[in-house]
Amino acid sequence: AKAFRGKKVHGEYDIKVEQAEFSEINLIAHADGNYAVDMQVIRNGTKVVRSFRPDFVLVRQHSFSMAENEDFRNLIIGMQYAGIPSVNSLESIYNFCDKPWVFAQLVSVYKTLGPEKFPLIEQTFYPNHKEMLTMPTFPVVVKIGHAHSGMGKIKVDNHYDFQDIASVVALTQTYATTEPFIDSKYDIRIQKIGSNYKAYMRTSISGNWKTNTGSAMLEQIAMSDKYKLWVDTCSEIFGGLDICAVKAVHGKDGKDYIFEVMDCAMPLIGEHQTEDRQHITELVVSKMNQMLSKTPIPSPQRPTATQQPQSGSLKEPEPTKMPPQRPPPQGGPVQPQGMQSQSQEPLQPQRVFPPGQAAKPSSSQPQRPPGPTTQQPRPQAQGPPSSRLSKEAEPQPQAQPAPQPQPAPQPAPQQKPQSHPQLNKSQSLTNAFSFTESSFFRSSVNEDEAKAETIRNLRKSFASLFSD
Repeated sequence: AKAFRGKKVHGEYDIKVEQAEFSEINLIAHADGNYAVDMQVIRNGTKVVRSFRPDFVLVRQHSFSMAENEDFRNLIIGMQYAGIPSVNSLESIYNFCDKPWVFAQLVSVYKTLGPEKFPLIEQTFYPNHKEMLTMPTFPVVVKIGHAHSGMGKIKVDNHYDFQDIASVVALTQTYATTEPFIDSKYDIRIQKIGSNYKAYMRTSISGNWKTNTGSAMLEQIAMSDKYKLWVDTCSEIFGGLDICAVKAVHGKDGKDYIFEVMDCAMPLIGEHQTEDRQHITELVVSKMNQMLSKTPIPSPQRPTATQQPQSGSLKEPEPTKMPPQRPPPQGGPVQPQGMQSQSQEPLQPQRVFPPGQAAKPSSSQPQRPPGPTTQQPRPQAQGPPSSRLSKEAEPQPQAQPAPQPQPAPQPAPQQKPQSHPQLNKSQSLTNAFSFTESSFFRSSVNEDEAKAETIRNLRKSFASLFSD
């Protein structure tokens, strides 16, 4: 955390660092992007839980280890669920939770580059103990499960010991791998932090076959093109590794053998650990600068039950106590509310337009829609005569012999109905014909046919009126 003091994102925003182990944090993540991380801190000898919202995560701890019985993969999943950016990527960190899974990626690199450019050690994978019968050559190194720092590794010299180890694997109920034992002169570690490369050589002094156990001598060596190729190629697996290291052994036979790759949880070694921490800090700040320049900061909004749909709807804010507009039929053409055809007015005697939606002029002749509709014919109007008389005063579009543009009529919801009995009867007869929208659309194909049909309907209406 000290390395980030004085650092700023784009030279403007200060960086506040919260440092904790996986065992000290918990989190909650929502699908809408909201999340919160809880961290246990000790203040005056008392544990206090504090919540915050991180913008970036730097992972420097193994998220899974069978030897220490630590499994924090659920936190990695939660961070990925929340979409928190990190170094390395959360996807790669999750993939590094099983060493055989990582070694499978190295096998793909070996097949691509070949044994000369990428000398990968031979390894055999056993999903369980059942197939661990014998090995063609001994001694071998058996690695049980997923562990770090040399734990879970056993050197086996003969097939009797191998069968004993197989029985131990049966109790662990996990996988195991075997690889030939290499009588090595020294170990090699090539690390990459961003664009910085370092190579180290470690030689055992105590004589233990595990050079990381007991006393060993560590020294930095020159970075050769061969080492750079190894680490650059391994840094491309799982979508890219910003921090990684390749481990190999140099045998007494003069050959190199690559046996492992580590991710951002690798420990820092050597005399330049302070410099390496500075490189990690610069890498994180660079990633944050890239995020801020590429991704605009949205204003978080929590959807509520009263929020209107953003797509697929033509609803607008309605005036107080106004009846809502009937939405267009599903599958039919969508028309703007301000351009409703007047031919639909006789079919909707109780429709009232909100102010401002019928301001545009429309033709008195029925308009032809852009495509067929699936609207069903409306049944006969059964309303009282007073409600139907409120529409009788409006000009009927079918009675106009010639199209003349006029403004859309403004309804009068408070208009008192007239008491003339002939008008009541005439209106009810007109509504009894049950003119449908589809009949108007078909009649509008030919103007002459539309006029003739309108005249015939009016004649039938007047004939029925005077026959009574």
